[in-house]
Amino acid sequence: MTQARQLVDKLWLYCNVLRDDGVSTIEYTEQLTYLIFLKMAHERATRRLNPITVVPPSCSWQRLLDADGDELEVTYRHILEELGRQPGALGTIFRKAQNRIQDPAKLKRLIVELIDRENWSAAGVDVKGDAYEALLAKGAEDIKSGAGQYFTPRSVIAAMVDCVQPSAKDTVCDPACGTGGFLLWAHTYAAKDAENLSPDERNHLRDGFVSGTELVDGTARLAAMNLLLHGIGTPQGDSLINVRDALTADPGERYSVVLANPPFGRKSSVTMIGVDGRESRDDLEIVRDDFWVTTANKQLNFVQHIKTILNINGRAAVVLPDNVLFEGGAGETIRRRLLREFDVHTLLRLPTGIFYAGGVKANVLFFDKRPASENPWTTKLWVYDFRTNKHFTLKQNQLRRADLDDFVEAFGPGNSRESRVEGERFKAFTYDELVARDKANLDIAWLRDDSLEDLDNLPAPEVIAREIVDDLAAALVEFEAVASALEATATAD
Repeated sequence: MTQARQLVDKLWLYCNVLRDDGVSTIEYTEQLTYLIFLKMAHERATRRLNPITVVPPSCSWQRLLDADGDELEVTYRHILEELGRQPGALGTIFRKAQNRIQDPAKLKRLIVELIDRENWSAAGVDVKGDAYEALLAKGAEDIKSGAGQYFTPRSVIAAMVDCVQPSAKDTVCDPACGTGGFLLWAHTYAAKDAENLSPDERNHLRDGFVSGTELVDGTARLAAMNLLLHGIGTPQGDSLINVRDALTADPGERYSVVLANPPFGRKSSVTMIGVDGRESRDDLEIVRDDFWVTTANKQLNFVQHIKTILNINGRAAVVLPDNVLFEGGAGETIRRRLLREFDVHTLLRLPTGIFYAGGVKANVLFFDKRPASENPWTTKLWVYDFRTNKHFTLKQNQLRRADLDDFVEAFGPGNSRESRVEGERFKAFTYDELVARDKANLDIAWLRDDSLEDLDNLPAPEVIAREIVDDLAAALVEFEAVASALEATATAD
């Protein structure tokens, strides 16, 4: 068993103890985040060579080791509150932090037996980082906590990164970063030949290569810690994760790579006002002249946000639900402008049963930003159908990175798209064909569904059941959107 596996098993066993006290997996991982950070700060402050003070003396790890009972609870609470007021990475990790472990004896055991016995600074980036990433994956399985919505399957992330090929010269952004999976994999890819990089490139990889935005405090702290444990950023430096709603304004910065899986919820909590001048009533009105159209659809707004924050010749790979490909109105306007003003070159139709959030039928859209031009930038959209006749589940038949090998090979990372070859699952559609389709619908499929033809070759019963559940959940999401739109119209009248 690997060292990382041993570590995660050790930490996971204690999660089961705390679950009886009502502490969810994701809350437990949060508590580990606070305590591991404090222990690492202690290790850096007490090392013999080049000691560094990361936290104020009043927030030292030793204070937790010295306290017991009610005094431990009070001390821990005060430390969390004080660190939450600090700037930079410290503030991001501890912002609004609270102690969820109400039994002082169990908190003491977690501190002394699990965290203090490990030397986190010496564990090696891969060991402690992999252990933490494994805990985040387990947290995503905890449906009650809702954490799955922030977790993109790592097999999908790895394939997207392999196609986009970020290098040490890039700046990579995820405007809806969740626990930081895209940023982490992009960094791992760009750092794989670190010995051949210059000192400046290595510094850039650590301090300026990735940037993430996350709306939810708890998720942002998990992302900040995930990066830190993988050697990205520094505890005393600026946070690489910004805690805010990415959609509220143009941040001003531009990036050469955007990798993202925006939230699946359709409705925005605020109103966007685009250059079309349309608006709807809500508590907060936001004017974004950089948006093509006004819509309350969150995913469509993320597409518009991403097109803004991309540098000229920047490249994006974004996970999007099916409705973004076929929805009329604002959706059609955005698709037509995207096809004309960007090079929209590849679409991967993802299978069902791979996301922790149920009812998701999703795709990965790859597009590049280009300078202003009289002619459309999209010449061909290559569609890879990895959905028809593909059946995966989260437990019995998980999607692995190797399952996407054929897609990545067909994509041809680093090669001219002129060298691409059509196959059974991979077909090209010209710009004229795309814009001639009703509403510029990009939800394109051509393969026959074998289960409709061959009753002797049906998927396993549990796979069929899961696909039925996912279809019903997806339908409910669509009905909810229709109902909300009707309610909004009635209110306006």
